[in-house]
Amino acid sequence: MLSVLTNSEAESLAWARDFGRQLQVGDVVALYGDLGAGKTVISRGICSAWGFEGGVHSPSYALVHEYPNDPPLYHLDLYRLEPPADLHEIGVEHYAFAQGITLIEWPERLEENNDWLTWEVRVEHRGENQRQIYAQKLANLE
Repeated sequence: MLSVLTNSEAESLAWARDFGRQLQVGDVVALYGDLGAGKTVISRGICSAWGFEGGVHSPSYALVHEYPNDPPLYHLDLYRLEPPADLHEIGVEHYAFAQGITLIEWPERLEENNDWLTWEVRVEHRGENQRQIYAQKLANLE
């Protein structure tokens, strides 16, 4: 398990860029954390690591943002959804098995059988600007 304590948004972003460079096409990253913890900052850093420098914003209302990139980057926010029906409506499975990098905020909305997740990242408040970030590679079906 990777663990880091960051003292600013800039440090969290830099960590996420470094972490993002470890990812491979097909990876699905579950991003856990309270509202405002910094999940979208982590997403922004991961997208930057893969060469996307456009705007990365929480897709809370759009549910899914697809960032034009090679490979494609998919950013899902499941906060407003009620499992399991809504998850099928937006096609979570499609993004989970797409040949890109998929980032999922609020993955706790997923059904229990989500063995296609490849990474888990947890972001915790430790102070006004401090964040404790944990990242763990998950066992998945290959």
